[in-house]
Amino acid sequence: MLRGVNVGGKKVEMEKLRRVYESLSLGNVRSYIQSGNILFESSNSDAHLLVNRIEKEIARAFGFDVSIIMRTDKEIRKIIENNPLSGKDPTKLHVTFLLEEPDDFPVEEVRRIKNKAEDFEIKGKEIYLFCPNGYGKTKLSNSFFEKKLKTVATTRNWRTVNTFLTMAASN
Repeated sequence: MLRGVNVGGKKVEMEKLRRVYESLSLGNVRSYIQSGNILFESSNSDAHLLVNRIEKEIARAFGFDVSIIMRTDKEIRKIIENNPLSGKDPTKLHVTFLLEEPDDFPVEEVRRIKNKAEDFEIKGKEIYLFCPNGYGKTKLSNSFFEKKLKTVATTRNWRTVNTFLTMAASN
């Protein structure tokens, strides 16, 4: 998942992005919607090395830096299976993916800033969000979490998270 592309100034054509991944000898490269979601196969199990290579090649190809947060199909399956907000309306659910697991999570501060109707739970490197008024209206944005947790964050809606798993299983 690429952080912050096709929202604001970082425009990325998905076909060109797929070619970047393919140029790195990654297999079965597929994109999902226009927000930098790329699924691929790799025999390389060193996620940090792989992310570093992809980020460098994207910078070369597009002329700007972008952060990547990567999860395996097994990790996505666990994220879905372990959803602590599973009883809530799935059309209002989101997952904020963090690059690193925070040492300390400011639960009380998040409770103070969130809308009364919103809910959240953190599990490892994911924050599950319930935003009944829409993600665009919450104060619990990527920028908020990045500032508080000192790590990169990117958010996807519940449908997209489930689509990742469906796409990964269709190989």
